[in-house]
Amino acid sequence: MSDYKIETKCIQSGYKPKNGEPRVLPIYQSTTYKYDSSEHLAKLFDLTADGHMYTRISNPTTSAVEDKISDLCGGVGALCTSSGQAASLMSILNITSSGQNIICLSSIYGGTLNLFAVTMKRMGIEARFVTPETSDEEIEGLIDENTRLIFGETIANPALRVFDIERYAKLAHSHGIPLIVDNTFATPYLCRPFEFGADIVVHSTTKYLDGHASCVGGVIVDSGNFNWTVEKYPELTTPDESYHGLVYTESFGKAAYIVKARVQLMRDLGSTPSPFNSYLLNMGIETLHLRMERHSSNALKVAEYLEKNDKIAWVNHPLLKSNRDYALAKKYLPKGSCGVISYGIVGGREAAMKFMDSLKLAQIVVHVADARTSVLHPASTTHRQLTDEQLRDGGISADLIRMSVGIENVQDIIADIEQALLKI
Repeated sequence: MSDYKIETKCIQSGYKPKNGEPRVLPIYQSTTYKYDSSEHLAKLFDLTADGHMYTRISNPTTSAVEDKISDLCGGVGALCTSSGQAASLMSILNITSSGQNIICLSSIYGGTLNLFAVTMKRMGIEARFVTPETSDEEIEGLIDENTRLIFGETIANPALRVFDIERYAKLAHSHGIPLIVDNTFATPYLCRPFEFGADIVVHSTTKYLDGHASCVGGVIVDSGNFNWTVEKYPELTTPDESYHGLVYTESFGKAAYIVKARVQLMRDLGSTPSPFNSYLLNMGIETLHLRMERHSSNALKVAEYLEKNDKIAWVNHPLLKSNRDYALAKKYLPKGSCGVISYGIVGGREAAMKFMDSLKLAQIVVHVADARTSVLHPASTTHRQLTDEQLRDGGISADLIRMSVGIENVQDIIADIEQALLKI
């Protein structure tokens, strides 16, 4: 599939039916599989033969979707998980242990920030947060012999800061550590972080990859480019006694990271997607390229309308020329910056609440990035647990409205905004 353009890969990659087999990816709704011999099953458990041993670890439907996503991203392998949070957690735990630390952008999604700052802290893993304005020298001052990686989001949720992937990749690699990028909002259609030096990518597939708010899921994708054979990562270079002393870098080469995530972490943590959810995810990805074009086009038109409205205090869209990250957006997101925008209403929090309650087409939901236009007030909902300082560092003000612009007719979306603004 490497010669095909990404639009074709969205439809054709992953599942390749043989003669007489179903044209559409089947749902293998089974927990287990049949084998002709005990010897073959033993080889599966020794990781010396390919195949499926148990759906907690792998499943034919899910494997086809993993292959498709890996191809879209330009990776050597992928692992689907039961949620985006599970993907983020497992991407860290795969190479990080108690007593170690990670460097992370403070502008990331509030749920991920809580995961890193609260839950992983209880596991003994420290997250050291930096802002986009933190200098290279200051970041390097936070990196020590126990620092395992740098983590950021291509387009931060909901601050919409654009991550300078090349900058952080160079910083990470100069210290012998990998860069992990959450590419949820951009998707591989708008940005492929591996092309700018990222080593691992994670997605909440719940968002644009599925695109219809029908199934929760996540995925980890391995570029295969990072050199794990350095002494810093014994998890991958020393024997795993749970597999009779197997060494991942020796047995699986460039795919060592993603294989370990599957056969060790997924085996033990069990954050497995259902085959039916994988089937729905595949159906969503088939129209990813079409949807992302419309989402991006609609969002920019809505942002341009809002920027001219005197009832709007400010508008945040990376591809507005007035945006502080416009140059980065043009570099990393030349085809568009997804459908998410944020803005503030003149009159602050009270006016924002009244405006949201007056919308008719756009619905108030705790979700983002599907076909329907939706709105949310992050400070009082998804980011409610954060301190004032964390909200400020994350670029979330009390009047911030996050709008996920859908793929409806943009004139209808703007008309809905207009009628709601008339009521404040």
